[in-house]
Amino acid sequence: MRLLIASDLHGSLDSLRFLCDTAQRLSPDMLVLLGDLVYHGPRNPLPGGYDTRSVLEELDRLNHLPCPVTSVRGNCDAEVDIMLTPFAVSENAWIEADALRIFASHGHRLPENPPLPGFAPGTVILRGHTHIPRGESLDGLHFWNPGSLSLPKGGFPRSYGLYEDGCFHVYDMEGKELLRHWPRQNWPHQAGR
Repeated sequence: MRLLIASDLHGSLDSLRFLCDTAQRLSPDMLVLLGDLVYHGPRNPLPGGYDTRSVLEELDRLNHLPCPVTSVRGNCDAEVDIMLTPFAVSENAWIEADALRIFASHGHRLPENPPLPGFAPGTVILRGHTHIPRGESLDGLHFWNPGSLSLPKGGFPRSYGLYEDGCFHVYDMEGKELLRHWPRQNWPHQAGR
């Protein structure tokens, strides 16, 4: 299964267009949006290409991709933004991919590290919010973050995530791989790495 994962667009029309083009090119089985789609947020600078009205108008392009959209709400997603979003937006979502149980959330209400009560070992915690790419396993849980397509932090470039063939990757907008993480030990594609 192939999942294209993006977070924290924060009203950047350039980032939305990049995401649409990337989805067309990669033909994922699902596009996963981890929140903060429209508003830039009170603590963030305006991202390049900031145009909330055009972002809301062009979000409908995602409905015409050859894959479904799973979208969760971020801490900067106002009620009015959600009302104008042309697809369903939930508080969080469970995704099954290659026998992995993935909990998709913006992440602003979750701790960054274990313990996370209620999550079984082996669960993938897929989140945005921090704008920093992440792929690591701690205490039997797997933590993934694609970074941000508009307002990266921690010295990272603008980035997105891709899960395929049992591996989570984060790429910058030029296609350079920033990190990779296998959520299972002894995964076949992991041999020798």
